[in-house]
Amino acid sequence: MAPLYVLIGRDGPQGAERRKQFREEHLAYLEPFSRAEKILVAGPFTDGSGSLIIFEAASEDVAREQARHDPYVTRGIFESWEVRPFRRVLP
Repeated sequence: MAPLYVLIGRDGPQGAERRKQFREEHLAYLEPFSRAEKILVAGPFTDGSGSLIIFEAASEDVAREQARHDPYVTRGIFESWEVRPFRRVLP
């Protein structure tokens, strides 16, 4: 298994409205990673503050580059975002 990373994206003031506009583009971007089984879990926070994706990548640089090209990043849905290394313990 490749190293794991977490993308935490925090929505901007109009994140909820803009998210609807670019959701299909965002999901289409993630689809190849999902098909390749590189995404462990992805989804929005239930309080509407942003999203989390736990995914595999060859390195932290690759993980950041992949996140940088996500439409929620490029279209400004996320006011801020970060990628952090993650170690899975359970299950």
